[in-house]
Amino acid sequence: MLAEAQRLTDDPDITFQHISMEDFAADNNIYDLVVSSLALHYVGDYLGICRKVYKTLKPGGYFIFSVEHPVCTAWPVGWITTEAGEHWRLDNYHDQSIRHTKWFINDVIKYHRTTENYVNTLLGCGFTLRALSESQPTKEALAQRPELVKHCRRPPFLILKAQK
Repeated sequence: MLAEAQRLTDDPDITFQHISMEDFAADNNIYDLVVSSLALHYVGDYLGICRKVYKTLKPGGYFIFSVEHPVCTAWPVGWITTEAGEHWRLDNYHDQSIRHTKWFINDVIKYHRTTENYVNTLLGCGFTLRALSESQPTKEALAQRPELVKHCRRPPFLILKAQK
């Protein structure tokens, strides 16, 4: 992914690093924007990441991220079929612990957190919440890929925008 990003980018001000976000270190107040796409539900220390991001952002800077929606990580088995039809089961929502699931390989570890936890951790670190989105496919996407219609029945992603 880094090689492809470098190939597509012609900006000498961009530096690419191959390092886990837990190990990343940066100076205080240097970034205007930090973005994370579908990664934080794989990280055990969400609070530590939020604190780190807050320190590295300039005043007024933004932290925008998406995670797999907590209704998905609470019961990571996926869609189930019963006599009444296909459903997404929601169970153990408030049990914020490790979940083991399969995604391309067996035993992928995800860290389930509630929406409340995602938001209140940001607020506790000093961020101001600017937006919260529980996405669903657009009409255009559904026209091109009708199989996405099931994602209108429960949100697949949670997207948060916070400001320092």
